[in-house]
Amino acid sequence: MRFMNTGCLHHWDEKIQEGLLTRNLDAIDQAAGLAPEGVIHALRRVRPEFVTGAESCRAAVLHPEEDLGLSQDLRQAIAHRVAMGAQNRALLAGYRVPDAPALRALALGETPEDPALAALARHADMIAQDPARSSAQDLSALQEVGYTVPQIIAVSELLAYVCFQIRVAHGLALMEAAQ
Repeated sequence: MRFMNTGCLHHWDEKIQEGLLTRNLDAIDQAAGLAPEGVIHALRRVRPEFVTGAESCRAAVLHPEEDLGLSQDLRQAIAHRVAMGAQNRALLAGYRVPDAPALRALALGETPEDPALAALARHADMIAQDPARSSAQDLSALQEVGYTVPQIIAVSELLAYVCFQIRVAHGLALMEAAQ
């Protein structure tokens, strides 16, 4: 399956040569296995606000200015746990596994012994696998183990970003493979 005719490819090659489209790889490109000189990579750059927006969102959920008591290691562990479901090594490589044993267990899909981390693991798994199943009771369960509303919102944003990245990367990888 081809997505474009050669005339269209020539147009994008010219844009790349003119420097209008960058060959830099962002996290989604890497997770999708896009070639920096490829058509799919170049087409993502037609909407640079989407590419930079996705990268800005990634930075905001993983390395926020105000962490709200959710460390970068905890955020990496949650992201890694969710990304494991995609069975995409490149995607997983973008989320490191923390050294701390409890966070390592969380990241690797195990149930942590700490009740707060265990509740977070259950919540992350449910949102990643079957978000329609979530309810207000699930959010209350997080509050009961000590998470604040701002922290739950921050975790929700992180989960949303990783789930978004999984889906976009998968779709782009399918298009890249079809080239």
